[in-house]
Amino acid sequence: MTKKILLALTFMLGLGSFNAQAAEHYTIDTKGMHAFVTFKIKHLGFSWLEGRFNHFSGEFDFDEAHPTNNKVKFELDVNSLDSNHAERDKHLRSERFFDAKKFPKATFVSTQWVDNGHGKATLKGKFTLRGVTKNISIDVSQIGAGKDPWGGFRRGFEGTTTLHLSDYNMKEANILGPVAEDVQIWLSIEGVRK
Repeated sequence: MTKKILLALTFMLGLGSFNAQAAEHYTIDTKGMHAFVTFKIKHLGFSWLEGRFNHFSGEFDFDEAHPTNNKVKFELDVNSLDSNHAERDKHLRSERFFDAKKFPKATFVSTQWVDNGHGKATLKGKFTLRGVTKNISIDVSQIGAGKDPWGGFRRGFEGTTTLHLSDYNMKEANILGPVAEDVQIWLSIEGVRK
């Protein structure tokens, strides 16, 4: 009886290892800059202010057969914020907003991948900005996957989420009015399989 239990446990552990190994590992292609993190926020309710973060890095595991194995880790350089206006960027990096000197990095670590079918998913995880960690959800769509011209294999996704500035202790979150409380984030991520 003990031998049967041990054999069953060994099989289950082996199966778990097999499933974990079935996940493909990807590095986000920032070297070739085939990835983007952009944002937009309303300016006084009159127009949209748009920008991006120029420097970030990350990796993800993707298992088409077992989506629960999917994982994402991401790090953003807050100092690379770029709204196409140097004075505004300086102000946004200051302690009144992002406080980039004290908190130079923002991070995301996934906790759950919910497969919604037809290439759609909800990615849940912990996002840390300005020293504050919040649970967020990102709506994900797979764009495509396949071999590239250089002998590699790539997989691409886009994701959208909305952040609330007041959640991250920004002292001037409402300086542009209540409409500036919500920041829409768009991610275009292309990963190279390792």
